[in-house]
Amino acid sequence: MFRPTLEEFREKAKQGNLIPVHREILADMETPVSAFRKIDDGRNAFLLESMEGGEKWARYSFLGSAPSIVIRSFGRKAEVVRNGKAESVLFTNDPLEVVRQVLSEYRPVPDASLPRFNGGAVGFLGYDVVRFFEELPDKPKEQLDIPDVFFMVTDTIVIFDNIRHMIKVVSNAHVNGGSVESAYEEAKAKIDEIVKKLKDRVRGQGSGVRGKRPKDQQLTSNFTQAAYEQAVLKAKEYIKAGDIFQVVPSQRFQAPITADPFEIYRALRLINPSPYMYFLRCGDTVVAGASPEVMVRLEGGKIDLRPIAGTRRRGASEDEDRALAAELLADPKERAEHIMLVDLGRNDVGRVSLPGSVNVSELMVVERYSHVMHIVSNVRGDLSDGKDAYDVVRACFPAGTVTGA
Repeated sequence: MFRPTLEEFREKAKQGNLIPVHREILADMETPVSAFRKIDDGRNAFLLESMEGGEKWARYSFLGSAPSIVIRSFGRKAEVVRNGKAESVLFTNDPLEVVRQVLSEYRPVPDASLPRFNGGAVGFLGYDVVRFFEELPDKPKEQLDIPDVFFMVTDTIVIFDNIRHMIKVVSNAHVNGGSVESAYEEAKAKIDEIVKKLKDRVRGQGSGVRGKRPKDQQLTSNFTQAAYEQAVLKAKEYIKAGDIFQVVPSQRFQAPITADPFEIYRALRLINPSPYMYFLRCGDTVVAGASPEVMVRLEGGKIDLRPIAGTRRRGASEDEDRALAAELLADPKERAEHIMLVDLGRNDVGRVSLPGSVNVSELMVVERYSHVMHIVSNVRGDLSDGKDAYDVVRACFPAGTVTGA
């Protein structure tokens, strides 16, 4: 059965031009991994999962494939691909303008029966996008052919309910000047197509190659040891000069592999189950990861930023966990670093919040994850008038906990 009915859909179409249509099917013999394998088109697809505290699966996993729109940018060049047709797009200040322009075409009608995410833009911003947000020197010469920005705008999504073992297939019908009835029927057809794939035993078009594990000696860094040590010394000089408080000198390791990237993600989710796990197949680029930290969230006019800094391993027992947590909270170095990042978060959130609304709603609590425990705080503010989610990203990107301050 499809929800809403056609009559209900007609009423919703008076409220906006993007209405979610959905159908539910039994999934007691599926997992998010097996379902993703069936819908993966081998080109543009995603799987978003979450494990709370490294011990309990969050209720929903989100899967998508074959987006109707792809947005990508390299430097000052942006491109929007709609149904396979590419169009170059100019932007004045930063590539988020292009994302805003594309999504501004839609006026979504909320559906309380669906989870908070039921379609939209999924993708990534490269760290160097910050050079569009702040006045910074030009970045080093690009060595990798990876977009600065890549977003998949998907109108059809699979929502896996890990508690009820049910799947909701959602298609967001775009009523764009045409017939309301035809938009509804098109959404139903898209849902039926996905349901057919999910009920089929045939896997999708991902490569499925099982490759050899790279040997340790095959891993190479873009830094020599001497160059890395020199970078650390240079960073210490910047700290002494008062230009920065903290910096994270990073290096890129690479190795030749023949494995299907999704198999690597599967291993990662077992080794390091985390609150934010993601597999993004973005054309020729795949991004996979598992992180405990949300960068920033805007919901209901409330901005939340949760800095994580300060780490200890998990104990072998509850008593050892408690002892390690107490040791962590008493460590002067860990406390100083964490408070510095809370101050940075207050500053970032304050840039887009109503005056006087920024507060620390949680301060230095210990959260446990699969292998480690962290000190976590929460900075909250009320979104300023005239600001939106894009402004929030600009103000808080990239996370100071990852890059320094």
